[in-house]
Amino acid sequence: MPRPTPVPIAAARPRKQQKLSPGKENFVAGKPTSTNGPVSNIRSRRERPCDACRRRKSRCVIHEGAALCVLCEFHKQECTFVQSPLPRKRKVVDGDKKGSPNVSKKRSVGAEPPPLALATPTITATAPSPPSPQPLLAANIHLPQLGETLGLQRRQHSRYIGLSSPFDPTLIGLSHFDIRNESTFDLGTLRRVNDHECFIMLPDENTQDHAEEANYLSHVEQLVHPHGPALLDIYFQVVHPSYPIIQKHLFIERYRSGDRSFSPALLAGMYILALNWWSLDPKLANYSKPDAARLEAIAMRSLTVAMERPKLSTVQAGLLLLQRPEADSWSLTTQLVAIGQELGLHLDCTSWSVPHWERGLRKRIAWALYMQDKWSSLIHGRPSHIFNANWAVKPTIEDDFNEEGDGYATRQEETEEEQEENHRSRILFAQMISLTQVMAEVMDTFYTQTAIQDFANAGRKSTELILARAKPVQIKLRQWHERLPAEVKMHAPSKSKLISTGYLHLAYFATEITLHRRIVQSLDTKEPDNYGLFMCRNAAKTRLISAMDFVNRLKPEHLQAFWFFASKVNFTLIGTFGSLLWATAPAREEAEFYKLRLREYRWTLSVSSKRADFLEYAVSMLDASRAMLNNLAEKPSLAEQISKVGVPPPAPPIMYPVMRQPQFDEGEDVHMNDDGASFEGFDDESPYGSRPGSGAHSPCSQ
Repeated sequence: MPRPTPVPIAAARPRKQQKLSPGKENFVAGKPTSTNGPVSNIRSRRERPCDACRRRKSRCVIHEGAALCVLCEFHKQECTFVQSPLPRKRKVVDGDKKGSPNVSKKRSVGAEPPPLALATPTITATAPSPPSPQPLLAANIHLPQLGETLGLQRRQHSRYIGLSSPFDPTLIGLSHFDIRNESTFDLGTLRRVNDHECFIMLPDENTQDHAEEANYLSHVEQLVHPHGPALLDIYFQVVHPSYPIIQKHLFIERYRSGDRSFSPALLAGMYILALNWWSLDPKLANYSKPDAARLEAIAMRSLTVAMERPKLSTVQAGLLLLQRPEADSWSLTTQLVAIGQELGLHLDCTSWSVPHWERGLRKRIAWALYMQDKWSSLIHGRPSHIFNANWAVKPTIEDDFNEEGDGYATRQEETEEEQEENHRSRILFAQMISLTQVMAEVMDTFYTQTAIQDFANAGRKSTELILARAKPVQIKLRQWHERLPAEVKMHAPSKSKLISTGYLHLAYFATEITLHRRIVQSLDTKEPDNYGLFMCRNAAKTRLISAMDFVNRLKPEHLQAFWFFASKVNFTLIGTFGSLLWATAPAREEAEFYKLRLREYRWTLSVSSKRADFLEYAVSMLDASRAMLNNLAEKPSLAEQISKVGVPPPAPPIMYPVMRQPQFDEGEDVHMNDDGASFEGFDDESPYGSRPGSGAHSPCSQ
């Protein structure tokens, strides 16, 4: 059905005059061009285009015998000739600046944006100039590559139709679909992506505050003017390689061509993240830093409005805003999961009839949303909203990062260093996904309400049950660590000035600590002669020392790189785990050991926070845990425990390691023979592992 002409969200920006194509003989069926009556159906090439093509600055082509021009027919809108022509503006050259009446004060904003310096290692910044109070944004540039997409169309949005909804698949199958797999009816437009999955397309103009989107975008651009291109340069050099949820080439070409119909929340999110590296750029450091708080306020308001018409850019914007070091929004995460389900991000899009590059982009966004949900569940201690039974997304492959086929033929050649960094970053992203899946299994195994109740019902055998359930997930975690590609190991050589592999290894230690916390919490410290207690606590101590040593070895190129949003809390979890081992230590000497290590860890965090501000949160949480430990009762010494038990008989030999438990002197470290690897496995014959000298490993040992 023909729809009313869309209302432009912003005025068209003046562009260079283009030559008219010759031979434009178009046939128009009774289109009035004025109030004086109809004109001839035949338009010569000298006559103006239709209103919609004029706004788009596009060539208007009407085939012989057609009632609509090609673009109006494509967008399913009326093809009218009722609006007055826009005034022509000639380009102002240096020789015409003086005395020219056509020179506008807004010309600096309306000019072509400076190109992003993505091919060079230095970040390009523009010279500061006062921004225009009302910048002109080119919002009507025709982008057919977006019109073919499902989740990035400019004037309509999609919503997934589930099997149990009122739109029964059998009834949908009776509809007539055109060559674009679309079928229009009274409630909207059905779009079928394969034989059994369908979406409904709805116009954006019917949603709340749609007209305000242009104002939000103008405010965002004004806040960063004239440093927008430089900030985008920083984003694509620092953030995007490790968090590739943007179609980089498409975004850059749209920006360079003058398109300003971006999601305000998405653009603001990119600017906000890039501001974290403002001072590292020698050119930008000389200017005043834009107000990140005002950017954030606009971004959150525009994101709330955009949720009424969800698109892929809505999820992208939310994910970027949640990567801020100070961001801590559990509610926004849950909203993004719901929006992702509306967009069908939980489905397998491999066979969908959408552009090839959109399929890869969908998979990358889907897995980023999956990681956001799972790690938010861990750091907040709350239930996840994504379940394996309803998650059909396939693992990422190299082809999912392909930038080809987005409608732009120009390609900027990547240097060898850029190709190497992109390859490393894709491996990093894929490895973080696989690690998150293992971490999610740890959470499902030990931290669901069902699991908590099972352990409570087990009573004194809860540790035995926990160790039995820990075996398969621990093997998966060990295998993940053993198979880690050399490109993303901490010691891997890199020519990049900033290395983001740190957040992956930190996430690995956080996963191990999350598993060990559940084991330590179940141990009965009232039975110090228990061999299982000693071995499990010994293994936990080994993990703690490894994690602390990892943090101590971080270099400036690691600290100043991009860190995944959960890293702030993952650093904190190391201190929390050390405090737990301190609180549950059976003897005073062991407690003093953890006290000393936590003091050293706090000092490391404090020094590192000079280069990574988000570590200040870990320092403050460590201080809070230390304050709670002030209420801890004084623990007996090992000598007092031995005197109470008495001298043990020579048999059984299991008692000997406990009686000779290592002494921890002040300031003296204990050699744990830790090589940074994961657990070796468990003994199948006993839930607590083998006895000393059996040659097998205990359930908690390395």
